[in-house]
Amino acid sequence: MIVSIIGGTGPQGLGIAERLAIEGVEVIVGSRKEEKALDVVQKAKEELADYDLNMTGMANEDAAKNGDVLIITVPLSAQKPTLEGIKEFCKDKIVMDATVPLETAIGGKPSRFIDLMEGSAAERCAAILGGTGAKVICAFCNISNSHFANIPEEIDCDCLIAGDDVEAKKTAAEIIDKIPGIKTIDCGVLEKSRIIEKITPLLIGLNIKYKSHYGGLRITGIPALDKE
Repeated sequence: MIVSIIGGTGPQGLGIAERLAIEGVEVIVGSRKEEKALDVVQKAKEELADYDLNMTGMANEDAAKNGDVLIITVPLSAQKPTLEGIKEFCKDKIVMDATVPLETAIGGKPSRFIDLMEGSAAERCAAILGGTGAKVICAFCNISNSHFANIPEEIDCDCLIAGDDVEAKKTAAEIIDKIPGIKTIDCGVLEKSRIIEKITPLLIGLNIKYKSHYGGLRITGIPALDKE
């Protein structure tokens, strides 16, 4: 299975790509420009030379075309044009969207949330990809970039996901849970992404308040998705 990170040259996307590649997943890092993706992947391989990373760089369109599962890691302002650019390659694929509607999209604070007409960024993603059969899942919204970058330390944080397709969520969990330390928690239908996404600015605010980069979330007393 090939996992493509769309918009994968930023801290979040690259961090997810590196973590998955370290665990043996074949990963494609996508970018608006292929050259940037190739450069970022080459530098990542040099910095993580102790690992045999199966990573390559491509333009977002090619990454989406060649990936079996897609992970969207772009800011809110880039979500719509990015998804429209890859829509034709999303047919019947699992699409995990990590977009969070933060006020930074309009020049505001990262600890504040923007209410979207669709209800959430993940629901917006589903609307944009309507008619493709794409199985959209809200994922990776609550894990800080610093956690992903802190290799080889385990990530002390749960990954809350939401989506309407049960089997797609199971496949997503199998991928996510490859990253050491993470436990995937199925929060229900895609509409629950409205709650998941709103946790992110809270965590950002707590990290700012307590001068940390690793504030995260653990759900206790609930089995992991693959343990149900």
